[in-house]
Amino acid sequence: MKELRAHAGFPIKPVYGPEDAAGVDVERDIGRPGEYPFTRGIHPHMYRERLWTMRQYIGFGTPAETNARFKYLMAHGQDALNVAFDLPTQLGLDSDDPRAEGEVGRVGMAVDSLADMEEAFAGIPLDRVSVSLTINGMAAPITAMYYAVAAQQGAAADRVVTTPQNDILKEFIARGTWVYPVEPSLRLVADLIEFSAKRYPRSNPVSVCGYHIREAGCTTAQEMAYGLAIAAAYVELMLARGMSVDDFAPRLSFNFTAWGKIFEEVAKFRAGRRLYARMMRERFGARNPKSWMFRSLIGGGGSAFVMQEPENNIVRGAYIALAAALSGAQTIALPTYDEAYTIPSAKAQLLALRTMQICAEESGAADTVDPLAGSYYVEALTGEMETTILAELARVERMGGIVEAVKSGALQAEVARQAYLFERKLVSGEIPKVAANCHVGDRPVEADREVEVYAFDPKVVESQLARLARVRRERDDQTARTALRRLSDGARGAGNLMEPIMECVQAYATLGEIARAMQDVFGEHKESVKF
Repeated sequence: MKELRAHAGFPIKPVYGPEDAAGVDVERDIGRPGEYPFTRGIHPHMYRERLWTMRQYIGFGTPAETNARFKYLMAHGQDALNVAFDLPTQLGLDSDDPRAEGEVGRVGMAVDSLADMEEAFAGIPLDRVSVSLTINGMAAPITAMYYAVAAQQGAAADRVVTTPQNDILKEFIARGTWVYPVEPSLRLVADLIEFSAKRYPRSNPVSVCGYHIREAGCTTAQEMAYGLAIAAAYVELMLARGMSVDDFAPRLSFNFTAWGKIFEEVAKFRAGRRLYARMMRERFGARNPKSWMFRSLIGGGGSAFVMQEPENNIVRGAYIALAAALSGAQTIALPTYDEAYTIPSAKAQLLALRTMQICAEESGAADTVDPLAGSYYVEALTGEMETTILAELARVERMGGIVEAVKSGALQAEVARQAYLFERKLVSGEIPKVAANCHVGDRPVEADREVEVYAFDPKVVESQLARLARVRRERDDQTARTALRRLSDGARGAGNLMEPIMECVQAYATLGEIARAMQDVFGEHKESVKF
């Protein structure tokens, strides 16, 4: 009989029985939904009382184009937004920066100043719509712009619900949209958490993102372990500032994937919730039960989808939605079937939204809480996953902790190693991908390219550059320059930088100017590369 192993590395038996769950203490390890340690979910009745939010990842071209796509999906039942920014924005570059050439508006929305955010959210009430901002190195100024737009709309601060990703450690590990060295980058993460906790109590000022580390190549267990280690690092950062854990921990959130084997993904989240609850209560002394809750956006990674016969990706998306629902997600986002070719078309995004809606309304996945609980297989798998996650956490500690492992490049090297091993298994067929490495027909790949490929319009750049020039021309330049000097002065000190950043934003200083004002003080990160 062929041996099977979980992506996490441990073997999968052909049959599970009572003996495999014999070591489970039901009261201690499983409990009831909505109760510590939240293995079965963070709310007592989960989707019977409140369905997961559906939050497609959206952003391209100009703010006006993105605004139109927001409204299109909301008109079809999407109840929350997740904003994609182009690479120059993610890296703190204005659209007219020479380094931005060829990338303006291509893989996300271009944002140069508050004027762009005003246009992106025109007609969208920010006191009623929850918005995620997929931004990290520039999370502080972009979130400041969002708060400024909400204030312009008259939204009360305690009604604004936004989730800037703001997970810079993940960027150093997996994605690379960092700007400043590790320590000042962590300072900005903490500044945003502190500012938001005091001023915007319903915001989620960091979304710990195992998602991108998994997309970069790590295993399921490593995804959860690295996420928990990053969360612990941010908690320690805030405690060192003198904040009480219960003043900020209830608003910490997570963003993870669910594109592998369904039962392994379910076990990963059940084990992760349990470990997080114990960490927050026992290690950090949190007393508020909301501080113990692992609140998660679960989405399928684009790497789950393939170019061959792209319509099959619609089916893959349905299984991802089911896995996310069974895993206890608070929010679900799906990749689109055209993911391997292009940024999503309106049709593809609507199909992904409809997939989530069908899962919610027709599949029965939302009828009862944690329907897989008590399965010999799932409970044994949850225990195995917990053991493996703990082993990975111990390995990170041997590297000197997550921050030192990032600084040295050791963690990046491990993720790259796992990516190589995973790719070998795909090439060999050990990990099957239907129509890609198994059940392959004789149809050429070119015949599968019946997708609507996004046609980038060069006029997007012209429009964005004209808008940027107009902002610079019409603003009070002296006010902007004064605000930027105050930001630089603040960067040299130890105070929270969100207030001077807000001042810059409201003076219509550009994102590039704000980034440079800090970079002149902080310097730029130089990546440590290991093989």
